[in-house]
Amino acid sequence: MTGEIDLEAEYNNRARVPDHPAVMQRWREAAEAARAARPPETVAYGPGPREVMDIFSAGPDAPVAVFLHGGYWQALDKDWFSGLAPALLAHGVSLAVPSYDLAPAVRLGRILSQVRAAVDAVRARTGRRPVVFGHSAGGHMAACMLSEGRASAAVAISGVFDLGPLIPTSLNDALRLDELEAAALSPVHWPVPDGSTPGGTTLDCLVGADESPEFLRQSRMMADLWAARGVDARFEALPGLNHFTVLDPLFDADSALVTRIVELARG
Repeated sequence: MTGEIDLEAEYNNRARVPDHPAVMQRWREAAEAARAARPPETVAYGPGPREVMDIFSAGPDAPVAVFLHGGYWQALDKDWFSGLAPALLAHGVSLAVPSYDLAPAVRLGRILSQVRAAVDAVRARTGRRPVVFGHSAGGHMAACMLSEGRASAAVAISGVFDLGPLIPTSLNDALRLDELEAAALSPVHWPVPDGSTPGGTTLDCLVGADESPEFLRQSRMMADLWAARGVDARFEALPGLNHFTVLDPLFDADSALVTRIVELARG
């Protein structure tokens, strides 16, 4: 099937969305404003310089949501996404945003282990599993955290759940995935969370309706597969949004997406 698809064009979102620098600049400006208005607590979850997370607290007993950033496991850090905090804080939900090491300096498996440590540190701090949401590579990792019972629920935005199609693309220059590793690290092949697994069983797979057919396929496939196996999974394509603007609703305290994350965090 994939032999007939231009996988480079389907998965290279920066090339696909020429005005992505302007969108990312808005992320940066919102982040700087949020940090100035309400400086976060920065907490180490491991010994490395990037094994840190920012916590924007809504209070000592507030529920916590953990945001896992994207960048194909090879770009960006926590500081880009502080701007997501005000919308959640307005509803009394705290936000934790971890950084992690990046490819090619480390393998994807190592990045996943760091994200596990960050999510587990939030749980140790609060005494309960957090809701985990993430974008792109972060959507992949949010689903992984739910599969492993580390999250109370997961919202995967524009996730990549089957890593195999990335292998022939330029994105794999840094990731260095082969078929075996890609399959092992793809949550589409992982156990689904169920009643016998600690943690939650709710997975939302959201994607911008203007994203590539492959991104739409990945989210629909993941939601359908896990729903068929008993997970409370749903798919939604958000009208008029691409791979970068799909985060726009997260900056709006009144958006349906923020309302959903708040509902899951409180649940």
